[in-house]
Amino acid sequence: MSTVSHASLLRRGRLLEVATLLWNVVGIVVLAITAIAAGSVALAGFGLDSLIEIGASTVVLWELSGVGADRQRRALRLIAVAFVLLAAYLVVQSAVALLTQHHAQRSIGGIVWTAITALAMFALAAGKRHVGTRLGNPVLITESRVTVVDGLLACAVLLGLVLDALLGWWWADPLAGLVIVFYALREAREILRG
Repeated sequence: MSTVSHASLLRRGRLLEVATLLWNVVGIVVLAITAIAAGSVALAGFGLDSLIEIGASTVVLWELSGVGADRQRRALRLIAVAFVLLAAYLVVQSAVALLTQHHAQRSIGGIVWTAITALAMFALAAGKRHVGTRLGNPVLITESRVTVVDGLLACAVLLGLVLDALLGWWWADPLAGLVIVFYALREAREILRG
């Protein structure tokens, strides 16, 4: 890989992380508004996931600004911690929603936002994985998996909102969130072992 192409790939990796960061900053505002309007635990929780994604993107931007194996190891550990925090959040949020039998109001804004977010996160994750693979950067590749989890969580929240709105299945969202716990913990374990 030539120096120019390496520099170009680094710039593209940074742009993908900045796009993810900005999307999630906007998402926190949108999710706060829709969560309050609908009284939705799922939308409020998804806002917390956006905070975790902001943290992971910040770690990757920091790592891409320097070099060294020690820096990569620290960045990978921080991303593993983000996965563990995401899993913990999903367990607590899902348990509270199930135990309290929380029934949120319909949220068309929440449905639209989570649908668009799922598409955006999967596209960003694919871009990060591609650039990370070409750079040989395990931190960018690993963070692409955090972005996939964000997209999966958006799908789970979307499914729960739609099933609740159409069929009154209030419990669909917290159950879908529990499925993602397995994925998040598996990723954290692989990072820490790797």
